[in-house]
Amino acid sequence: MSNSCFHCGQAIPNEDLVLRPIKGKTQSFCCNGCASVCEVIHEAGMESFYKRTPSGELLSPPPPPNKDVEFFDYDEVQSQFVENLSDRREITLMSEAIHCAACVWLIEHTLAKMDGLLLARVNFTNKQIKIRWDNSKTKLSTIIKELNSIGYDATPYDPSASEAAYKKANRDLLYRLGFAGFAMMNVMWFSVALYTGAADDSEYRNYFHWLEFIIATAALAYSGQPFLKGALTALKSRTVGMDVSISLGMLTTYFYSLWVTIEPTHSGDVYFDTLIDFMFLLLIGRYLEAISKNKAIDSSRRLMELQPKVARKTHDGVEAIVPVRTLLRGDSIVVKPGEQIPVDGVVLNGQSMVNESMLSGESKEVSKGVNDAVIAGTLNVDGHLTITVEKILQDTQLGKIVHMVEEAQGSKAPIQCTADKIMPWFVSTTISLALASFVFWFFNESLEFAVMTATAVLIITCPCAFGLATPMAIAVASGVSARNGILVKNGTVLEILHSIEHFVFDKTGTLTKGKMKVVKEAYVDSDSRETILKATASIEHLSEHSLATAIVESVKQEFNYGTNSWLKVDGFKITAGKGVEGSIDGVFYQIGTAGWLASLGIAIPQELNVQALKQAKLAQTAVWIAKDAVVQGVLFLEDEIRPEAVELIARLKAKGKKVTLLSGDLQVVADRVAEQLGGMNVIAEVLPDDKNEVIRSLQAKGQTVAMIGDGVNDAPALVRANVGIALGSGTDVSMESADIVLMNNELLAVDTAIELSAKTLRTIKQNIASSITYNLIMVPLAMTGVLTPLIAAITMPLSSLVVIGNAARIRSFFNKKKQTN
Repeated sequence: MSNSCFHCGQAIPNEDLVLRPIKGKTQSFCCNGCASVCEVIHEAGMESFYKRTPSGELLSPPPPPNKDVEFFDYDEVQSQFVENLSDRREITLMSEAIHCAACVWLIEHTLAKMDGLLLARVNFTNKQIKIRWDNSKTKLSTIIKELNSIGYDATPYDPSASEAAYKKANRDLLYRLGFAGFAMMNVMWFSVALYTGAADDSEYRNYFHWLEFIIATAALAYSGQPFLKGALTALKSRTVGMDVSISLGMLTTYFYSLWVTIEPTHSGDVYFDTLIDFMFLLLIGRYLEAISKNKAIDSSRRLMELQPKVARKTHDGVEAIVPVRTLLRGDSIVVKPGEQIPVDGVVLNGQSMVNESMLSGESKEVSKGVNDAVIAGTLNVDGHLTITVEKILQDTQLGKIVHMVEEAQGSKAPIQCTADKIMPWFVSTTISLALASFVFWFFNESLEFAVMTATAVLIITCPCAFGLATPMAIAVASGVSARNGILVKNGTVLEILHSIEHFVFDKTGTLTKGKMKVVKEAYVDSDSRETILKATASIEHLSEHSLATAIVESVKQEFNYGTNSWLKVDGFKITAGKGVEGSIDGVFYQIGTAGWLASLGIAIPQELNVQALKQAKLAQTAVWIAKDAVVQGVLFLEDEIRPEAVELIARLKAKGKKVTLLSGDLQVVADRVAEQLGGMNVIAEVLPDDKNEVIRSLQAKGQTVAMIGDGVNDAPALVRANVGIALGSGTDVSMESADIVLMNNELLAVDTAIELSAKTLRTIKQNIASSITYNLIMVPLAMTGVLTPLIAAITMPLSSLVVIGNAARIRSFFNKKKQTN
């Protein structure tokens, strides 16, 4: 009977021996879990799994079953990880047990046989499993149990777990750096002894060489593992990268030194100390690079940290601190002064100032009271709020912003795709130059000098800086812009926005506020104007219609009326779509459309009717006021132009951009708005469905087009445009369709985004240029033998740090922008 487990190959303690029949033959297992997994694999006819497992590599015993796995079947729980809770759902699972290509094969083939499983894709690199399933046919817990049965623990992917993995990787790098430093200090003692005379004595010389060999071998195996493993992975995938050239340099130095050590008659020197030195320096560079990357792109991480993980839930007067993920729509929570709001919701009780700088980029506080909406991540400054929960976690505006930023940081701009294609040729050229240097110096100098020169060439080149040039700039730009109210959803946009030729604006809600405003008045008797307006506003403030709100606000501002200034209204009544009516001190008022008043037998004065017809041609809405069945006057309202719209149009024109107003309004109305904005092209009387075709026709003429809108009917045009820009105050559909969302709702942010795009592309070009310049200077110096491998190891990481530092400068863009504005 074997003393190793038939499944995982690990030793079996006598007290843990489990025997099970497999294919008619009794086999030994270390635990019941391994036995069960093995049975499942053989019963499914997938015993070839064991043939695919790398020879000599032990499997991990299966994890203990999760007793609470059914917990993941609840929609309230899945909503934290699943975006769409329909029948067809998608989730990303994590499993630390994934360790080789055989695991990928086993998981995908096992899950493919499950009823209701639509997709199972394993990412070996980050140990993630993407699952798509039909929830009406199978449950998530069933899928997780199936994975557990074949030896893979699986839990929904959590960004915090990803952050933990990042910290673990940095910690591991620090340990390897520390070991290399320890080895470097010890080898240095032997090197000093050799340089000061011990090399003249063959006995001591060989003794010190072997000691250096032992230390260098341990350092290469542990501290050099990231480079060797990266090179092996690249070669397996038939690509070449920075690790390939570095590993070649390290191994060349190592084996040359080993040859000198084994061959005592050889008069050359060993370079184990040099090998350890540049491993140590390379690891310093890589660790600093990791820290710099983290600091450069930590804007999105800070956004994630804005959302609290717990909340004060209240029920029947009892307050309890609970995880945010357990909250449901309709629950009530309490937020005390100085605390961040954990959910999107509506104020149920209380009054406070709220800092919404995380959303708008402006550090101004907004007053929030009953029925006002509040956003997760914003700061409750000075009041005590009770909030009704509407959305939690990734469904909140903050959650969506974080997701979109992560998508942007992971996307590739066209210039980066070009860099990715060039890089393999870059590294191949480096290896060729190193080989050419070796051959030249081998025949013209010595083997030792040839090896050192070739090694210096392999180490000095830095495709890493070239590869970081674009993604670092995009990551920094998308992160810092999100913190300043400009949400960039796609990295490509940052490269092309500044080169857009034609900017097309929707009118209502984009160039205008989408809020009606009183712009003109006419009265039968102007002496009674204030009396009429106060009575009108007193009645209209009882209505929630947008026209009523505009009239009330106009009267409040002009006469400085407060909440207690309104007159007592009796018999208030609304006639939907027509008007309102009510009595004040026995006087009966009717306020509404001309047609409604006419239907009630109220005559419209001829002089006022002429005025109304004139204003109607400008698309102004007339609200008629009658007192005791006699018309007293008429108010004309229109949508208000955004105050910053005029300046934005002027800035775009100054940049040489074409600007067009796209509207479904009458031509005369659109022309008037364009005139107020300083003049621009106008395409009016366009049906909502035709906006997409307008953008298509402009592109057909060879123009690159940006569409700026906020409504549902703008969504197709936003998608069609080369760049779609939506206002944060717009509909969810428009924001989902756009490439950029202006969360601060400021039109001038369009110009800011254009300048950020130019700054980002300029930074990318600077990074690429600095990387190329570095290599053009350093590689020839290395080939001529001027630079040693040790100096190469010092300078190589510096080029990456220069690229990262230059990209980090984008963070100061908004500070300078605010100063100039």
